[in-house]
Amino acid sequence: MELTFRWYGKSDPIPLEYIKQIPRVSGIVSALYDVKIGEIWPQEQIISLKRMIEAVGLRLSVIESIPVHEDIKIGRRSRDKYIENYCQNIKNMGFLGINVLCYNFMPVFDWTRSNLSKKNPDGSTSLAYDQDEINKINISEESIELPGWATNYGKTELKDLLKAYSKVDEETLWSNLEYFLKRVIPVAENAGVRLGIHPDDPPWSIFNLPRIITHEAALDRLIDIIDSPSNGITFCTGSFGPNLKMDLIKSIYKFGSMDRIPFVHIRNIKRKNGQSFIEVAHPTEFGDIDMFKVIKALVDIDFKGMIRPDHGRMIWGERGKPGYGLYDRALGIMYLSGLWEGIKKIRNSK
Repeated sequence: MELTFRWYGKSDPIPLEYIKQIPRVSGIVSALYDVKIGEIWPQEQIISLKRMIEAVGLRLSVIESIPVHEDIKIGRRSRDKYIENYCQNIKNMGFLGINVLCYNFMPVFDWTRSNLSKKNPDGSTSLAYDQDEINKINISEESIELPGWATNYGKTELKDLLKAYSKVDEETLWSNLEYFLKRVIPVAENAGVRLGIHPDDPPWSIFNLPRIITHEAALDRLIDIIDSPSNGITFCTGSFGPNLKMDLIKSIYKFGSMDRIPFVHIRNIKRKNGQSFIEVAHPTEFGDIDMFKVIKALVDIDFKGMIRPDHGRMIWGERGKPGYGLYDRALGIMYLSGLWEGIKKIRNSK
């Protein structure tokens, strides 16, 4: 198991030197954020990022992520050229010894929240999702500026995308994911790179767009597409957590024992009023996810992949990218590390 930390490059207000000071953290999760979606990442830029991280004694452990072009998800004729570019990016990762790639297959919108700074009783702020607030939004008419939303698209381009997706249902999206994976997974295998698909966040359809990576049956279908350790899952407790039909612990044992989980995101959430939730501090007592059972399952399967603390609260007056402050994520990773050490010592003493 390797403990890692998300870092957004030179624009991140958190210096690498600060991350280095978090005990037991040895890996960085990052990406190139200035390359147009669908293009080949310049190898010299990846090397520069890698060297920057290595200069402080850390390593570039995971690329999160290389975005999948919408033409691939929609199934347009142009998808083959974008898949070819994606394959080249995977080859470049393997050549540089970066062996885990987190990606998602969410149409148009990445992770979505209705509030980036929901005030908590203790004065901290959290990312929150309120389905009633989302339902009030007319995405074809309103300007959307929240992270995880269609910030890469202008208003006209967004309308065109939504029109194209009106002809894409869940089965079509599954078909297009299968087409993509059957071309990229053999390349990833040869390059020594393991792909881990990130679950849809939230794990249900939004704005009438199909979402398919939402529960255990979807993960069964995913890994059946192509039998390879390179065809894996980024197991995100906070993304699967709002789905009451998803048994997190059972799924960790099941897919982890099959060696299909190269990367784990761990965060806690508190469910509210059906399809609404707020992100809370990592310890079990504050949310609906039993972190002790999550870590125990990972210890029991002898998990050897990467773990990172996912979104944290903003605490102690910190300002920065919502969900990605230093303080609460550092607290979270030390809590998770303590669980891991304690559970492992108890198991080894038996």
